[in-house]
Amino acid sequence: PVSAAAMLPSSAPLHEALGLGGFNFDNTRRNQVLGAQGVAAPRVKKTGTTIVGVVYKDGVVLGADTRATEGETVCDKNCEKIHYIADNIWCCGAGTSADTEATTQLVSSQIELHRLATGKAPRTITALTMLKRKLFQYQGNISAALVLGGFDCNGPSLYTVYPHGSTDSLPYVTMGSGSLAAMAVFEAEYKDAMSVEEAKALVQAAIMSGINNDLGSGGSVDMLVINKDGNTVLRNVVRPNERKFRKAGGYSFPKGTAKVLTQTFTPLSSLPIDVTTTRSPAAMEVG
Repeated sequence: PVSAAAMLPSSAPLHEALGLGGFNFDNTRRNQVLGAQGVAAPRVKKTGTTIVGVVYKDGVVLGADTRATEGETVCDKNCEKIHYIADNIWCCGAGTSADTEATTQLVSSQIELHRLATGKAPRTITALTMLKRKLFQYQGNISAALVLGGFDCNGPSLYTVYPHGSTDSLPYVTMGSGSLAAMAVFEAEYKDAMSVEEAKALVQAAIMSGINNDLGSGGSVDMLVINKDGNTVLRNVVRPNERKFRKAGGYSFPKGTAKVLTQTFTPLSSLPIDVTTTRSPAAMEVG
């Protein structure tokens, strides 16, 4: 018998000719040459967030911190990281805030259209499928790491969605830069069939662990409870790092503190205007 390798052209790599896939190292030398020329490879971006979720006896509790960062700068101390998908489905987002907002809003719109088309309450697995298809389509270039929780005809469910589109389904999950600190609390304290109060206390402790041990997480603790009766939003449940000192009378900056380096003004009347008129065809006209 003739082997498959003997039947292939010698110039064709075996794994490509057989369509087996596998690892590809074609760009290794290119990357070395670019590195020698001073071109830096892109670095992994830190998410700067702690988001968690846990399944309890009658539903799901989601939690998130409220700090938004840009590098080492705290841009927002009280942002919202728990996003609406449907009345019975909500999603925590870590990563680039614009990506998490846009992705969850898009899927929320699609879920509403799906609900109107079917006349039935949306299922959590439907939202999960839409999210992971969208993220996989962009191959990780959408920086959105998500914790999806909901309650539907199958009961409570909880998922994680990674930026490349891979997913997990677990009774307790964490994502973001503070995820390891939060997971340590979950692994030590989680138990089956918790009451809602036990689940809320556990989520609060997990988010606080992320806030206290991760510089990218901070602000306060947000939580959301989802069960058969609907959802309950709990904003700023704990605010551990309130500012203790504020200057009496606040701060005032005189005009001219921030200098204007250059200033230009172009009147609208000086801009060229190109007006093109097209005639609309009559109702019975063809062409």
